[in-house]
Amino acid sequence: MRKFIFKSFVELTGSPTVSNLLKTFSQSKLSKPLVRPFAKTFKLNEREMEKSLDAYSTIHDLFTRRLTTDARPISKDERTITSPVDGVVNSLGTIHADQTFYVKNQLYKLEELLGSKEAAKRYKEGYFIVLYLSPSHYHRIHYPVTGHLKKRWALGETSYPVNNLGEKYGDRIFSTNYRVISDLQTTSGNLSLIKIGALNINSICLTNSEPTFSKGDELGFFSFGSTVLLLFEKRFTFVQTVKSGQEVKMGQAIGETLI
Repeated sequence: MRKFIFKSFVELTGSPTVSNLLKTFSQSKLSKPLVRPFAKTFKLNEREMEKSLDAYSTIHDLFTRRLTTDARPISKDERTITSPVDGVVNSLGTIHADQTFYVKNQLYKLEELLGSKEAAKRYKEGYFIVLYLSPSHYHRIHYPVTGHLKKRWALGETSYPVNNLGEKYGDRIFSTNYRVISDLQTTSGNLSLIKIGALNINSICLTNSEPTFSKGDELGFFSFGSTVLLLFEKRFTFVQTVKSGQEVKMGQAIGETLI
């Protein structure tokens, strides 16, 4: 029961009113007494936190915490693509020529996800990875490669929960959730890093808008429940090094390019 209650603070509910109340509470100092129980319930690693547990004044502060500089080593190999977040590999595979793909047994149109046929065309026969973040995970987002930010845009007005329940019952969750898409250019090809926000709340906070970036640089963070989707062009020659259901850490290799 405790885990269910705490989870509602960060994944929110089906009601915009309740979601806003939970958001307000989690960001207020009234939630301070729940910081330590929250950390205990989700077995957060205090040793890797930037600050001591008692220094976090709200659940939201704890949820969006930074880590110590050595907590997440970044793979330095230029061919390596690293995970942009801590999370679980929900699904991964080839993007079919008809511009649709499956995420947890649901079919989604790539052009809906990206907002246009032109944007989707580049990813035909490319590769995708879906990463789901639970309340126990570190919720800051980092660049998985070194390169240039070509474009960034936001889409979506209606949100559904980005957890198993939402994917099962939501109305085309990945094509309707509020999301921020970063189109990245590297020497190996282009990829899109798609941040999908929480229910009824724009929970994507960007902290870095520099035109160039290095692998591991912070991009932003999720304030509440979240999912990340990576799309790779076919010419990226992406070779996966993880499997579905595997838990990964930010900075860990999830694939590599042969170019």
